[in-house]
Amino acid sequence: MAIANGTAEGFVVSFGEMIIDFVPTVAGVSLAEAPGFVKAPGGAPANAAIAVARLGGHVAFIGKLGADEFGFMLAAILKDNGVNDKGVVFDDTARTGLSFVTLRNDGERDFMFYRNPSADMLLRESELNLDLVRRATIFHYGSISLIEEPCRSTQLAAMEIAKKAGALLSFDPNLRLRLWESPKDAQALIMRIWKQSNIIKVSDAEVEFLTNKDAVEDDAVMSLWHPELKLLLVTLGGKGCKYYTKDFRGTVKGIAVKPVDTTGAGDAFVGAMLRKIADDQSTLQDEKKLTEVLRFANACGAITTTKRGAIPALPKEAEVLELLERD
Repeated sequence: MAIANGTAEGFVVSFGEMIIDFVPTVAGVSLAEAPGFVKAPGGAPANAAIAVARLGGHVAFIGKLGADEFGFMLAAILKDNGVNDKGVVFDDTARTGLSFVTLRNDGERDFMFYRNPSADMLLRESELNLDLVRRATIFHYGSISLIEEPCRSTQLAAMEIAKKAGALLSFDPNLRLRLWESPKDAQALIMRIWKQSNIIKVSDAEVEFLTNKDAVEDDAVMSLWHPELKLLLVTLGGKGCKYYTKDFRGTVKGIAVKPVDTTGAGDAFVGAMLRKIADDQSTLQDEKKLTEVLRFANACGAITTTKRGAIPALPKEAEVLELLERD
């Protein structure tokens, strides 16, 4: 059962994909030109779950992995990082998903996915750990798990179960257009669950995609507002983030670092934000508390960009506090 509003230990449950990212050893070259790759665990919902755990939070991951060496490795990484893995199941017929990441010289990246299908796409409703779903203070998910059945129906069912049990629903679209049949399909399905979500984090580029407007102005962002929303966050890369609630809005500036690889920075931000809000939901009504939480989340995202790979780069609380003291 989810906890009531106020300060207590919250429980974040993150649903979706966990895959292997192959990150090139050299930035600024194409996949074909890369001399080698380092394997790194990834997948936005899994990254966010481990980000919560690294910061001392109580968290579980729900998803499906291949019954192969990569899948067993990823399950062990969840456990080693203190994430409850009782929602993880294995598929004997499909492999664990792979992604090859192209790194530009500025640390930004592009992805090439191998998933035809991958195990994460095949999670069925009958395989859900309903105890975990019902215990969530915050139930978090993305949009990649919406792309194909049966995972799409499984996610929609889990969202409904979590909501009925009293959880806040948290959504980070993590748009990867190359995986979708068409931009129109992506927009339609993202907006379908957008209207059910209580906390949403989007990037500035995702706002532009969803609103068909070139700039992230307040009017464009507020066109995405709906009655179920408690917090809408727009991340601005190194510039920080904008926040919108029913009663207040504002901007929290970013923290300057030298980026090496931006993979996982948004997930680190999300994990930090969810970890704090799950423990104290009054943050959603208190602008001072919220800006402190977002400054902390910005620092988590910034630190993650200074190392290669997503999960290996996620910080512990002491690192974050040290950066905030220096800033």
